[in-house]
Amino acid sequence: MDFLKNLDKDLQKALITQLRNLWTHTSTAIEGNTLTLGETAFVLEEGLTVSGKPLKDHEEVVGHARAIELVYGLLGQGTPFNEEALFNLHKAVQTHVIVDIYKPVGGWKKEPNSTVGVVNEKQVVFEYAAPKDVPSLMEQWFKLYHELMVSVVPGDKETALQAYVSLHVSFVRIHPFFDGNGRMARLVANLPVLKAGLPPVIVPKEQRNAYIDALSQYHYAVGQIEKGKELLPEPEALKPFAAFCKQAWNASMDIVDEIHKKQQIRAGKEQ
Repeated sequence: MDFLKNLDKDLQKALITQLRNLWTHTSTAIEGNTLTLGETAFVLEEGLTVSGKPLKDHEEVVGHARAIELVYGLLGQGTPFNEEALFNLHKAVQTHVIVDIYKPVGGWKKEPNSTVGVVNEKQVVFEYAAPKDVPSLMEQWFKLYHELMVSVVPGDKETALQAYVSLHVSFVRIHPFFDGNGRMARLVANLPVLKAGLPPVIVPKEQRNAYIDALSQYHYAVGQIEKGKELLPEPEALKPFAAFCKQAWNASMDIVDEIHKKQQIRAGKEQ
C-alpha cells in the first residue's frame, strides 16, 4: 500500500487506524448501525462496549474491522481471492448469525431477495439475481475481478476507480448473500484500489441517499441480472455512480494527505 510509504511507523499505524475506523463506521452506519464514529473508534481500540447501544451494533463494527484485516491480508500475503476467501469475509461481516438453513452465512443465498428504490419519484421493486443463477454469475464476477486486478496500474486513480465501480455495481446486482451484500461490495471492490497503492473508497454515511439513488438508477436502467447475461451492460449508465464514487473518495484521500503533512512537518523540524 503505497500511501503508507515514507511515513514513520507511528504515523503509518495512525493512518491505518483512521481509515479502518471511518470505513467501518460509514459502511455499517449505511446499513443502520447506530454507533457514532467516536463510539466505533472506542469499541475497536479499547475493546469495550458503549452503554445503551445494542450488542448487535458492537458485533457489526468488530466484524467489519476484522473483514478489513482479511482484505489487507489478501493483498499482503498473495492469498488467492476465491469463493472460499469470499465466504470467510462474509462470515466476518455477518456477525449476527441466524440459525436458518435458508439464510446461510458463508454460503450463497437460498431465497430470492429484492429491495425498493425510487427512480424519478416513482417507487420500483428491484429484483436481484435468482438463487439458482448465483453460482454461475459469481464465476463471471470472479473472472471480472481477476481481469481488473491484472489491469491495475500503481498510482493510477482512474483505472482503480473504474475497477471499483465495476466490481461494486456487479456485486450488488447479483446480491449473492441473504444479507450483508452492501458491506461486502464496499469491501471487495476496494481490492484493486488498494493494490494500486491508493487508500480505499469510503462511502460517507451522510450521502447514503445519493449512494443508493446512483445504484438504483443503474439497476433500473439495465433490469434484473440473469445467468449468461452481461454483468455490466450499458456502460454509459454507470457514469452517475462513478461520479459519486470519485467524489466520495475525497474522504480517505484527505486523511492520507493530513498524515503526510504531519510527516513533512516532522522532517522539517529535524533538518
